[in-house]
This record gives sequence, C-alpha cells and structure tokens, in this order.
Amino acid sequence: MKMNVIFNFNTFVRKSGLLATVVLTLGWGSSALAAEPADRERALEGRVAELERIVDVLVEELERTRSGLALPEDPELEASDGHGPAASKIFRVLRGLSIGGYGETAYQHLFNDDGGASDRWDLLRAVLYVGYKFNERIFFNSEIEFEHATTSSTRSSSGGSASVEFAELDFFAWDWASPRIGLLLLPMGFLNEIHEPPYYYGVARPDVETQIIPSTWRENGVGLFGRLFDDRVAYRMYAVAGLNAAGFTPSNLRGGRQKGNRSLAEHIAFTARIDWTPLPEFLIGGSVYHGNSGQNQVIGGVRIPDSPTTLWEAHAQWEAAGWHLRGLFAMAHIGDAGDLTTALRAAPDGTGTILSGGETIAERMIGGYAEIAYDLLPLFFADAEASFSPYYRFESYDTQHRVPSGFSRDTSKEIRNHTIGLQYRPLSNV
Repeated sequence: MKMNVIFNFNTFVRKSGLLATVVLTLGWGSSALAAEPADRERALEGRVAELERIVDVLVEELERTRSGLALPEDPELEASDGHGPAASKIFRVLRGLSIGGYGETAYQHLFNDDGGASDRWDLLRAVLYVGYKFNERIFFNSEIEFEHATTSSTRSSSGGSASVEFAELDFFAWDWASPRIGLLLLPMGFLNEIHEPPYYYGVARPDVETQIIPSTWRENGVGLFGRLFDDRVAYRMYAVAGLNAAGFTPSNLRGGRQKGNRSLAEHIAFTARIDWTPLPEFLIGGSVYHGNSGQNQVIGGVRIPDSPTTLWEAHAQWEAAGWHLRGLFAMAHIGDAGDLTTALRAAPDGTGTILSGGETIAERMIGGYAEIAYDLLPLFFADAEASFSPYYRFESYDTQHRVPSGFSRDTSKEIRNHTIGLQYRPLSNV
C-alpha cells in the first residue's frame, strides 16, 4: 500500500507575471504499516516535521524570488546621491529593473490681465524613471520626460517635447568616491537635481532656480560623488561640456543649455557641490560652476567671444516639528559680456540677429529666495500620513544687476515675487 500527501502552492507575483507552482509528494510504502503503532506514529511525526521544514524553506525562497523579480513598491521614498526620491528607487532594489516616475498637471486662472492672455489647463509633464542594477556596484539610471502632453501642435498651442533629462552610469567603488558618467544633472541649487513636484512648495518652481540657475540643467560629463565623515558631508564634482553663449539672453542663461544634444565641447566646464548635515534636521551647503561658453564659434562671420561664465550659490534648510525653512542665494558672472553683446547683435539668426539693438547681456545676475511652511495636521492627528501646509516664499532677482560699461541696463528685469499657498499631500509622494 502507498500513501501520497500532496501540497500545492500557487503564488502569483504582482507585476512580474510569474506563476510559481510547487508540488511536494511524500510516499510511504506498506512497510510502515507493518511497524508497531507507536513506532509508526513517531515515524509519521518525524516526516511531518521534515515536511514543515521543507515548506518553510520553499516559502522563503519564493518570497526572495518575488522580491527580486517584481517591480518594487517603495512607500518610504528618499533622495540619494543627487537624485530625487522617486529617481532613487534603483538604489534599493535587489537586482534588475526599477521603474518610477512623476507627473504634474496645473490649472491657471489669470485675474485682472490686460495682455489678452487666456486661462490654461496643462499637463505640464509626465516622467518615467528607468533604472537597471547590474550588480552590487554598477547602476544605470535615467529620466525620460514628456512635456505638455504631445509633441505635435494644436489649435491652442505649439507642441510639447520628449527629452532625456538624465542618463547615467554609476560605479560604486567606495563610500568616499565613486565615478559617474553620462548625461548628468548639474548639482546646483535645491531643485535642479531634486525637481519632483511633491518635494517643493507651490505649483511652479522658484524663479531664482530657473532664471539664475537654469533648471532643469543637464549636460554630458563625467565625475565623482561620495560621502564623508559618517555621511554628514556629501559632495559631487563633474567635468561637463560648457554652456553655449550664443543662447544667452538679457533675462537668463537658459538658452545656453545644450542638453546633451550633440553638445559643443570646445570648452569644458567644471562644477562641484558640497552639503553638510551637522544635524538630521539641518542642511547647509553650496555649489559652483565655471567654464568658457564661447565654444570657438563663428556665426555668419561673427566670432563669439570665450565668455567665461561662473555661477555659484549657497543654500540652507531646516525641517523639524512640522516646520520647513529654506533659503538660497545665487549669482552668475559672465565675462566678455560687452564683446558678447556686440557679437550677438551682429550675428544672423534667421530674419534678424540673435539680439536686438537694445538688448544687453549682463556682466552679473543675482537673486535669492526664502520660504517658510508649517504642517498643521499633526496638531490634530498625531499619526497622520497626510500633511496640510500653508507656505510663503519671497524671492528677489535681477538678471541685469550689472551691465558692461557703455550699455544700457533693463530695469524691468529687477523682479520681486511673493508666493502664498496651501499644500495638501494625502501621502508624502502625492
């Protein structure tokens, strides 16, 4: 006589589509029946105990397989080594593929507008993070962004765009120094690296971090990153293709970004950042960028001067007991600004010239902002996952702070902004 005991385990692994079926068969021959009842009972108990052990091992192994193959959920999002919280998911997977992302939509109503502008509702961006962990030391990470819902134009507006925001390969060699290469986010300010919408206050990014620091600013390059002194000090330093001065305007340097698109690399620039966290609640740091921006160009017979460009910023943040305090000051210096203005006024650009006769590239741009927010919900719900925070931000900037001798300053570029709002987050990442 033979008895078969069958245990069937069906495990569906969410997202990966893996269906694992394990069938265990344990057979006893007729010799067991011929044994004394007490011996037979002891033998049966031993076999059941062994079977339970095997089941525990298999369940543990199936869980490891599920964790390794399924795309992980990560409710405790946290920024890491110059990446936003969602972009940092790749650093917490066991192996293989990681997918994340973010998106934002905004409705804008204009009050007392005399310029004929219309109210708008826009899908500002939808972003996909794709990363791959080759092994414990080699990681690939990327961000692909779709802006304004479509790349085609409509009756309402021009088309949006599809862009690679960053694509980098990290080699984790040591905690204090690891190489990074690819299309890199320059490590300047609060938002150029960590620009995911749930992690700053307001619908729009602060103007200082788009007009003085030209966020989102990325470029092809190579460098090092690391942490020192028990992770209290973090740094990043890169060599990248420089800006293109032919794109500078009186309002900002944003047109000088090459975005990794067949970047001119006649002039290489250098950027570095350091952050110190003396207390878990407090961060202070700064960053700098320097390099020529002329790229040895001749446009329509007009030579673009070298235009050495330096940007630097200092920042600090304190977050504790529901409070959020943040401040940043930034300054840009453009060398050869007079020669650059003259060249861009003469260089052809389609039907006209790059700059009109009354426009001037400043020698110095300057700006800063401070903001404060307070989460009210802990006053009423001690364990609330949600947050409800009134906030206020003041910023002041001037992209014509100082112009070359003999050129006129555009005083309309001196701007003060007051931003007041309420931010509700049902979860930290929504």
